[in-house]
Amino acid sequence: MDNLYPVFLQLAGVPCLVIGGGTVATRKIRALLAAQAIVTVISPTLTPELRDQAESGALRWIARPYQPGDLKNQLCRLVFATTDNRQVNRQVYEEALRLNVWVNVADRPEECTLMNPARIRQGPVDIAISTHGRSPALAKALREALQADLQDDGNRFVRLWRQVSSSD
Repeated sequence: MDNLYPVFLQLAGVPCLVIGGGTVATRKIRALLAAQAIVTVISPTLTPELRDQAESGALRWIARPYQPGDLKNQLCRLVFATTDNRQVNRQVYEEALRLNVWVNVADRPEECTLMNPARIRQGPVDIAISTHGRSPALAKALREALQADLQDDGNRFVRLWRQVSSSD
């Protein structure tokens, strides 16, 4: 996947669907809620954190397994397939393709029309790192190294940007 186009999405108020309620789903949902997306989860079970969020109304929970047609019925614009069932994740991917819905299938870059980069957010600096699905470990190591460099809330990089922009 060397032909990726990097982008930051405005998801506030955008309906997003997560299929699965485990640890991977929890990570994805944290980011979606932080972006103020409208989140629906379809899963027979949820992690305690997700259950608490459902009970507080932060997300909507449909307590059953995925069924073909769920993407259309939920009118989502973005879907994450995070189950540990390979066949279900594949069905979600195929349905998303038919409906032109952006899809991310956990641990299957070849079944993604959207990939989540490793991300660093410090003060006014927001950096995304991708290895095109080849090495999540490398992306994580780069994120950790850059994060250490940004301990001053990114001010060193803001000063650098100001120097560069004032010389243009």
